Amino acid sequence: MPCVYINHGGGPLPLLGKQPSIATFLGNYASTLSRPPTAILVVTAHWETGSQLKVSGGKTHSLYFDYGGFPEESYEYKYPAPGSPELATRVISLLASKGLRCTADPSRGWDHGVFVPLMLMFPDATVPVVSLSLYSSQDAKQHMEAGEALQPLRDEGVLILGSGASFHNFGYFFADANVRSKGVKHSQIFHAWLADTMQSEKMNAEERKHRCSAWQDAPSALEAQPRGQAEHLMPLFVVLGAAGYNPGRLVNTADHAADSLMVSEFEFL
Repeated sequence: MPCVYINHGGGPLPLLGKQPSIATFLGNYASTLSRPPTAILVVTAHWETGSQLKVSGGKTHSLYFDYGGFPEESYEYKYPAPGSPELATRVISLLASKGLRCTADPSRGWDHGVFVPLMLMFPDATVPVVSLSLYSSQDAKQHMEAGEALQPLRDEGVLILGSGASFHNFGYFFADANVRSKGVKHSQIFHAWLADTMQSEKMNAEERKHRCSAWQDAPSALEAQPRGQAEHLMPLFVVLGAAGYNPGRLVNTADHAADSLMVSEFEFL
């Protein structure tokens, strides 16, 4: 099974028709898979849990509407996909085999980094879903190591889905035209670095891992993902670790709220 890093959009906006390019990509993605996944593991940017990971472990999960100021309908969404305590146990075991601590949380709801993309990608809500948290450290190496441990899931038919955004600086999203134009430039510069890092056939696995470990040193990196606010980039590093640091491919470049801030999505086969 491939593993993929996607842009989940701004709150419920893709579901409200406000980010059509994101919604279109997500809505078409499942049809590109050679077979349906046995389950989906969503690594969500909206769940950080300190120095150890957590995984949703319930048979069912409510939705966690972790956004505000949107239309009433966006607080009434349903996504009744089953959970999978069995997959949660498998995730915990795989991480433990690499010395990484993880515990199950059977009660936490699925946040919008989980249910918004899945409502578009798998609208029938029949595939079991488990969500995985991030380390609060926002350390790329830690997240890549977690991804390495989860590699066997791909051979078991599990789709590993990193849900975040490659550009996530609110100082530019809602700024006036002059300031936003600077953000657009930074997003283009960081996108170019990120696309080269993820896709280059000239890098071996160690080179790619080393480059990502020091992602903050990349051009415009801290403008794209401000220090201490880079949780939306961390799911990409989990996905990259699960891909064995093999080169991926750019599958979508979506703008944010119809402007030209570049937010990119990558798949690894």
